[in-house]
Amino acid sequence: MTDPADQVPMGEEPAVDAAADSAPQGTDENPAGEQVDETADLRRQLDERTADLQRLQAEYVNYKRRVDRDRELVRAQGAEKVLGSLLTVLDDVGRAGEHGELTGGFKAVADSLQQALKAHGLESFGQEGDVFDPNLHEAVFHAGESAEVSATTVHSVMRTGYKVGERVLRPATVGVVEPAEGASTNEESAASADAADES
Repeated sequence: MTDPADQVPMGEEPAVDAAADSAPQGTDENPAGEQVDETADLRRQLDERTADLQRLQAEYVNYKRRVDRDRELVRAQGAEKVLGSLLTVLDDVGRAGEHGELTGGFKAVADSLQQALKAHGLESFGQEGDVFDPNLHEAVFHAGESAEVSATTVHSVMRTGYKVGERVLRPATVGVVEPAEGASTNEESAASADAADES
């Protein structure tokens, strides 16, 4: 049985609570549109921070390479300066050896010195019979012509040259000899004759 108080007369609408009617219909505080905008904004910020981090990392790598390169250059220049200052000592040792004065304990010291300098990359060059190279040799006199050579050749060495790697610390001071004009003509004639025989 229903309570007569709960019955609503016909034709009348039931009363609605005004407070319940004014309550919001949805439970979401952030509508879907705002969530999409916030996600896109966060993604954009993440992309910006990632790009900044990548740029900083690239700058650091470039800085480190530059510092390492400069450090190696300074080290190489320092080594070259020390080695260059010892070249006159090596000249004296070489002259002592030519005059037979490099004996006993002095010879052992000289050998140790040369081995130590070689370990630091110092190489000597400039021997009689080498083909003259203006990058390596400094010609101070011309010793004439010779039929025994086919190109300008080192005839005598006044001072040995030294280099570290490809860098020349001091060119060799030399005298040179040129090929005789008749010798080059004869060589060309012989080459022509050989070519004719082969054909």
